[in-house]
Amino acid sequence: MQQAIEALEQRSDEELQAETKYKSAALAILGARASERFDADAARGYFQRAIAAARPQERMQMRRMADASLALAERRAGDLKDAVERLGQAPPSGRQLFALQAMGLLVPPGSAGIIARVRGIVLIILLIAVLLAIGFGLVELVSLPFGGIGTAPAVLLGLFVVLAALGVMAAVGRRRRRRAQASPG
Repeated sequence: MQQAIEALEQRSDEELQAETKYKSAALAILGARASERFDADAARGYFQRAIAAARPQERMQMRRMADASLALAERRAGDLKDAVERLGQAPPSGRQLFALQAMGLLVPPGSAGIIARVRGIVLIILLIAVLLAIGFGLVELVSLPFGGIGTAPAVLLGLFVVLAALGVMAAVGRRRRRRAQASPG
């Protein structure tokens, strides 16, 4: 089954939907892609169909793949680590798990209740306010030796400082990801 999955990974979603010979592998790939988009309902549906289409000896492996993918889609970091280890693969790093937990707090899955969604909105607003306060503080600190600056210009310049810092972080992150993908291993 692993060879079938590797052979089908390069195909488009439409081609995978039309696959008949390796239907369970194609559905598992579609389920994994849905989980990467954090669409837990679609991933669950694909994996249910994949398990039903799989041969009996492949079903346990398919269930393990489904557990890992659904843990990712529902942003459950602890469950993802356990499921990936059961698959026999290296677990995600601590940073990746932390990012998944933070994303689960800020943007809860669709199955989360209203309290979790409101908490996410409040946390995003607080995060924006803290970033603006840091930018404001930096601008005030730098302008202090030159006689200071007004509040409104400091807030605006602080916003630009924060945006520039986020842009630099994104560029460095992309470069690191490209370098990691290009390096063998």
